[in-house]
Order: sequence, then structure tokens, then C-alpha cells
Amino acid sequence: MAYATTDDIQARMTRELSADEISVCEALLEDAGVLIDAYNANAVCSAKQLVSIRMVVRALGDGGAVGVPLGATQGSMSALGYSQSWTMSGGASVGELYIGKAEKKLLGAGDRIGAYSPLEGSVCAESL
Repeated sequence: MAYATTDDIQARMTRELSADEISVCEALLEDAGVLIDAYNANAVCSAKQLVSIRMVVRALGDGGAVGVPLGATQGSMSALGYSQSWTMSGGASVGELYIGKAEKKLLGAGDRIGAYSPLEGSVCAESL
């Protein structure tokens, strides 16, 4: 299930999407929805939409217009040796759908410490 539309993606891009990119965008939105539901299917719809948009915009990139991949945390360039090097956040590569740390918190699936027992709640108070 997609939580955003191609119009939502286009509104956040710094360039026009081509017809091919629009079809890819629709598929990525479906994939993003599956990943989001795997983290927390009960998250607020507005959070699911925002996370979905951010994931797809990151995956589509800027089309090479800026020269720095979206999601890059570090980079280096050289001149006459024609060398570029980028470090991506979370170990992800360009074009890959992933949910970032802040997005996990939006979905209510951030780092938590605790325990859960499947037996709690199955015992009636009257039987005790």
C-alpha cells in the first residue's frame, strides 16, 4: 500500500520527473509502504506519508544535477585525478530504499529497551 503519490514526490523534488521516473516512483512508493508497515503498521498516517516521501526522494536522487548524492554524510572530490568518494548514512547506497533513524522515531519504532510477554493480558483478573 502506497502512503504517498507521485505528485507528493514531485512537489519535493528540485527537478521535473521524467515519464520513466514516474513509473519507477510508483513502484518505489509501493515498496516503501511495505517497508514502513514492517516497522509499524499502526503508525499515524501522516508519519507514514512523510517517511514514504523521504525514502523515495532519497532513492530517486537529484538526477546528477547537484553532484552530491542525497543521504551522503561525507564526501571528497579531487580535480585532475577525477576522483570522488561519498559515505552514505546508515551504509545505504544511492537508489536504495531505507528508513533512517529519525524516520524510525516518526513511525514509533526507534530504539527502545523493555520486554514483552505474550501471556500478559491473557489471564482474567477473576481467575486470580
